Amino acid sequence: MSRLIAALALLCPFVTSALAQTPQRSECLAMASAPRAVPVSYRLAAKAEDVVITYAGHSTYYIDTPRGVRIATDFSGAYHAPGRLPDVVTMNRAHSTHFTLYPDPKIPHVLHGWSDGGKAAHVDLRLGDAYIRNVTTDIRRYYGDFAGGDMIRDGNSIFIFEAAGLCIGHLGHLHHKLDESHFAQIGRIDILMVPIDGTYTMSLDGVSEITKRLRSSVVLPMHRFATPLDEFMQKIGQQFEIDRRSERSLKISRDSLPTMPTVIILDGV
Repeated sequence: MSRLIAALALLCPFVTSALAQTPQRSECLAMASAPRAVPVSYRLAAKAEDVVITYAGHSTYYIDTPRGVRIATDFSGAYHAPGRLPDVVTMNRAHSTHFTLYPDPKIPHVLHGWSDGGKAAHVDLRLGDAYIRNVTTDIRRYYGDFAGGDMIRDGNSIFIFEAAGLCIGHLGHLHHKLDESHFAQIGRIDILMVPIDGTYTMSLDGVSEITKRLRSSVVLPMHRFATPLDEFMQKIGQQFEIDRRSERSLKISRDSLPTMPTVIILDGV
């Protein structure tokens, strides 16, 4: 491919410019449109490789890919997993516990999930064996008004992380139900990180409907506060099993996804 681009550059510099700006291909969107199709990168692997997911606190999970890319979700700098700094941090701005304007300068990639200067956030990043994209949603302007209020367009992002053939989704500080266009942009999600506070984000009824619609193999609750886990489980129904863990980390691959959709409660949640 690189030789082809070099050759084309001699003939037409505009071709290389267009190729460089072409959005990355999402395997999760391809898998959603053809559920039985297996991504090429996954088919060529000798075996399904493990991704390690660690609950750090609040809405922050650390994702470590097989090739060593480390990602932290809703990063505020307050919640840390053992080991080195993340290579990528994603943020949402509902409260200071979901972002920081002063991240460690040694973090190479800081991805804002909100609109800057009236332009919606657009994330399309491939780093090593990880690909990161986003789907924007709206957010309440007055964060104390849990019943409604003025909405800021594109103020939150659902981030999707793709690695080792897995599609991992983080709903962020979600404030409203998703429509068909959102689900189409999200695509297939194997592992879903979902806020279950029931008030600061959205009602348990609302977030449960989204969880059932996406029907991910693994659901990882977050942003819990005092929400009874049993209440969330009752609302998503008997189609989900529950697995309580005594560890903060989960090692998982495409091959080890549970056959029955399962809510996994990591230590600290």
